[in-house]
Amino acid sequence: MSKPNLKIGFAGTPEFAAAHLKALIEAEFSVEVVLSQPDRPAGRGKKLMASPVKDLALEHRLPILQPETLKGADTHALLRDYQLDVLVVVAYGLLLPQAVLDIPRLGCINVHASLLPKWRGAAPVQRAIEAGDSETGVCIMQMEAGLDTGPILYSDICDIRPTTTAGTLFTDLESVGPKALIHTLEHLEALQSSAIPQDHAASSYASKISKEEAFLDFTESAIEVDRKIRAFHPFPVAFTSAANERIRVHAASPMISDNKHPAGTVLAVDKSGILVQCDSGAIRLEQVQLPNAKTLMVSEILNNPKQPFRVGIVLGRPFTA
Repeated sequence: MSKPNLKIGFAGTPEFAAAHLKALIEAEFSVEVVLSQPDRPAGRGKKLMASPVKDLALEHRLPILQPETLKGADTHALLRDYQLDVLVVVAYGLLLPQAVLDIPRLGCINVHASLLPKWRGAAPVQRAIEAGDSETGVCIMQMEAGLDTGPILYSDICDIRPTTTAGTLFTDLESVGPKALIHTLEHLEALQSSAIPQDHAASSYASKISKEEAFLDFTESAIEVDRKIRAFHPFPVAFTSAANERIRVHAASPMISDNKHPAGTVLAVDKSGILVQCDSGAIRLEQVQLPNAKTLMVSEILNNPKQPFRVGIVLGRPFTA
């Protein structure tokens, strides 16, 4: 079918958003303007870094706006000058006030990485894995003033496998989401006329991830510990402590165990990994990162005299360093 003649604005910031902007460009939609968050300090040198969305916009010579907030009348006037039909929002990171929502002729639509109304909020991908969900997906939502509360225009499902991490799930969703967005734009007015209101009573909230909550609690079950490790990879990366040192855990597997040792006790150390007692079952730590070292498989650190893992020690005790 022929593409509708839409004047599109795009608002997004991280790599996930850039995948959607790239799809719009490749499908030859008319992207009139791109909004992304201001450049932020990053890396050890804390140099200002452009977002992936800004980099892509510059590559394709698209006009770009980077306001600190969308509350200013000057920004509203700039957006009105583009006479947009629709503004597509993907992981932008700034709230859209009603004044902005009202600017495009057909309003603003959002690509949200969950099956709404489940997992509204900042971290739907991570929270779905942490909760043990077997599937998630993307929803294309007509935006309104509430947080992820608008009616659903279109959705598509993505499986969460037993080995899925937040990183691999974002990659999967970067395939599902752009296709769903293109379909929605191709049928936008028809989908808006049949939009499905969300069941607000069935909603759940995906709060922002904090680094502190990535500390592993071995008094949870092995299944729960494994979910947390996968949910917090590649950021902020789950961690524990051994010999008063922070140990980051990049990969692990839950195991059946009938041992009755205290939670956190190291049961075995060999090339397959470090087996740690949990409240129920055990978790085998397979890929770890020692302080000031690179990420390695456990088999690669066993001959390191500084590696702290010994049968019988208890991991997870708070460290002071």
